[in-house]
Amino acid sequence: MHFYWKSAGVLAACTLALAPLAHTHAAESFPSRPIKVMVGFAPGGSTDAPVRVLGELVSRKLGQPVVIENRTGVGGTMPAAALQNAAPDGYTLGITSLGMYRMPYTVGLNWDPVEDLSYVIGLTGYAFGVVVLESSPIKTWEDFVAAARKNPGAVTYGTTGIASTQHLTMEQISRQAGIELNHIPFKGSAEALQAVAGGHVDSAAETSAWAPFVQSGRMRALVTWGEERMAAFPDVPTLREVGIPMSQSSYWGLVAPKDTDPAIVAKLHDAFKDAMEQPAFAEALAKYDMVPHYRGSREFRDFGAQTMREQKEILDELGLSQK
Repeated sequence: MHFYWKSAGVLAACTLALAPLAHTHAAESFPSRPIKVMVGFAPGGSTDAPVRVLGELVSRKLGQPVVIENRTGVGGTMPAAALQNAAPDGYTLGITSLGMYRMPYTVGLNWDPVEDLSYVIGLTGYAFGVVVLESSPIKTWEDFVAAARKNPGAVTYGTTGIASTQHLTMEQISRQAGIELNHIPFKGSAEALQAVAGGHVDSAAETSAWAPFVQSGRMRALVTWGEERMAAFPDVPTLREVGIPMSQSSYWGLVAPKDTDPAIVAKLHDAFKDAMEQPAFAEALAKYDMVPHYRGSREFRDFGAQTMREQKEILDELGLSQK
């Protein structure tokens, strides 16, 4: 009997001692099969296309295929949700969406977007701006603000929907500028921009889907939301340049399931960082007026935590928070 308990004790001790070695071996041999990266938007779009370029570059670096799988719906948040049921082995990854930081307060979640994911690397963000019809009497952002102050609640702006990034950001901008606007939600960017083109709304706050309209002379961009001016529209000022001390890019990056081995996270981080520094990635982003914006694993996670706090504050202010 004593022999049994001693043997069991020795076995348990050996198991504990070997556990770190098993993790080390797993990290050293990683990857030994294809890696799947889930994207929450349709193929060929401003998220999917650059990620596919990254996937090819990372595949060459790690010696295994990187397979892109599109999980669309719910504002691009499906990948993060799917990771809650994925093995934490580094072979199933997902691209984040700013919308996931709002969901705990709008629809409720049984998982936490910060605590229940392993943050790998921050990659980039979208380009946003406010546009009006070329024939509009509003020629500049200053004109836009003046019109809104003259007739509070009369100036309309379209977005992709209530509680979207565009909607919440415009509400933040309105507070900063001391103006009241009239939000008109649509089902997507195309519908919102067509409403501007048809004269049904005064303006649209949208991703750079408006770029072709501006380049063709049908619309005018009043302001962009990035930290720097957009390369394709160097004459259009940023929010900070017009006195609004903020920026918005709906930043996104790569995450893995919670409890993924830190050594595997580090290996993925290094491979994707190397890939995002290649010219091919910048070229893929430039097609959508985007630029690489690196954040390390810890910095990316901190960004997520801060974003959750900020999203809750604005949702509470607008009375849109359900929690």
